[in-house]
Amino acid sequence: MTPAAPAYRRLSVEERRSQLLEAALTLFAHRAPEDVSLDDVAEAAGVSRPLVYRYFPGGKQQLYEAALRSAADQLRLCFDEPRQGPLLPRLGRALDRYLAFVDEHDAGFSALLQGGSVVETSRTTALVDGVRRAAADHIHSHLGVTDPGPRLRMTVRMWITSVEAASLIWLDEDKQPPAGELRDWLVDQFVAGLTVTAARDAQTAELVRGALTAGT
Repeated sequence: MTPAAPAYRRLSVEERRSQLLEAALTLFAHRAPEDVSLDDVAEAAGVSRPLVYRYFPGGKQQLYEAALRSAADQLRLCFDEPRQGPLLPRLGRALDRYLAFVDEHDAGFSALLQGGSVVETSRTTALVDGVRRAAADHIHSHLGVTDPGPRLRMTVRMWITSVEAASLIWLDEDKQPPAGELRDWLVDQFVAGLTVTAARDAQTAELVRGALTAGT
């Protein structure tokens, strides 16, 4: 006796929207945004082009911004590490998640950070900047600082920029060195940056004497 085919289940609005965003993110992960069409997204999701328009009437631009917002939300979570245990291992775990995201969304990550896409707007730029600000806020929190001074803020922001640059170079170098080695290197650069700033800034010097040297 032939088994009965599984019953068809109509997706809810949120489920369908999530399906389309996931398909778009997968495509943007391997191709520049301008090289992805709505037909490509429809095919990847197994739906019709009119259905994509039904959920994203603004067309490709609206879909790209929604997909970018979803990716930005995931990136923000990378640095959302529990404030428990030694500081540097916490930072290492956050970088592990960050580099895993970069690895999975390689070409799309490059297109996002390098800019120049024909679908880039002030809104997409603001989303990327929001990820950077969120990462800085998380790092300040990990350091136990509620009111970072200008030198400490600059040091943290410079390190975030170096992490982004290193990630892009890592992709360009065929993901060499291995992710674990790159993570450790970036953690060392974080410590080095704080140590240099500590020579000129009392607030950072206190952090170096406390959280970093005590391993908390």
